Amino acid sequence: MPRRRASGLHFLGFAWPALAAASVAEVSSAWARALIDAAAPDERPEATEPAWTTPNRTVLDLQGVRLREFASGDDTPTLICAPYTLHDAMMVDLAPGHSVVAALLDAGLRNVCVTQWRSATPEMCHWTIDEYLSGLNVLIDYLGGHVNLIGVCQGGWLGLIYAARFPAKVRTLTLAGAPVDLDAGESAISRIARSTPPALFRELVALGEGRMMGYRVTQFWTFPHDDPEIIHELLAPDCAIASDEFQALSERFQAWHAWMLDLPGAYYLQAVEQIYRNNEVARGRFKALGMRIDLSAVRIPVFLIAAQDDQVVAPAQLFAATRLLGTPPGSIGQATVKGGHYHLFMNSRVMAETWPAIAGWIKDAA
Repeated sequence: MPRRRASGLHFLGFAWPALAAASVAEVSSAWARALIDAAAPDERPEATEPAWTTPNRTVLDLQGVRLREFASGDDTPTLICAPYTLHDAMMVDLAPGHSVVAALLDAGLRNVCVTQWRSATPEMCHWTIDEYLSGLNVLIDYLGGHVNLIGVCQGGWLGLIYAARFPAKVRTLTLAGAPVDLDAGESAISRIARSTPPALFRELVALGEGRMMGYRVTQFWTFPHDDPEIIHELLAPDCAIASDEFQALSERFQAWHAWMLDLPGAYYLQAVEQIYRNNEVARGRFKALGMRIDLSAVRIPVFLIAAQDDQVVAPAQLFAATRLLGTPPGSIGQATVKGGHYHLFMNSRVMAETWPAIAGWIKDAA
């Protein structure tokens, strides 16, 4: 049996099981089996929160999010809106040579922060997307009320919604591997989200007593996340796969992967139904903080970066932003990198080439 290609390491975004299922029937069957397994008594496995690579400090600590400051200067702040999924925000600062944060700092940005979304407590089970937009708004006001916003992965649609809701507070918007229009293309994630019966998502949240429990869904993943060859292809370090240096890097990657967050059930189900199944943001039907979101209200400079083999977000789902936003075509930058979803945030070549170019674009944008 041939070894799974490294492009299988695309992860699950919102953690739908059986990512490689070939049909609706197989997906439904996989969910049914997973739900039965998850219903059994289960304990959270031991895991240690990994340390950040780049020195930083927490400058604001809210119930749902921490604001991590990596550099403070006179420039307009650059805020990385990390994804709020089942893995921690440290994905943007994994290791030396594999850090979006370090790539931006090395390229000359002098005021860089990251949102570190917190694992949901039982009291947060009813939190919706509005609570996280409100938290993001507090962070941006703390930073002076005007930022260069970088939305990565699921943090991209949150950042895009924020920019449309508060257009005067965002100077530039960068979207990396972010779903904008789910009708413009198909990824494995969007296909499963739309073909899986909604009742199964609700049942899984019910098993977590109102939360999507991160530790429960680790058993659903079928990709070999601990395969050294796959990790080496993803990260593309200078060291050999048999070296002690790579062993340490691999262990760091696996420690990050093992640190799971819990999500509020209301937020999770809203994202599944309104973002993925109904495509309400692109269709102009999504309401955020009491107002309908109109993407044409976004008229600021925008940069879009996609991975050509991304199974989480198809490039067409991101690049559809060029026809939905109000930004003039001449103020929209685009880039496509080789590899899968997490190559965008961890691959050494992307860190050395693409993110410095984006930093230059942010500095030059009017």
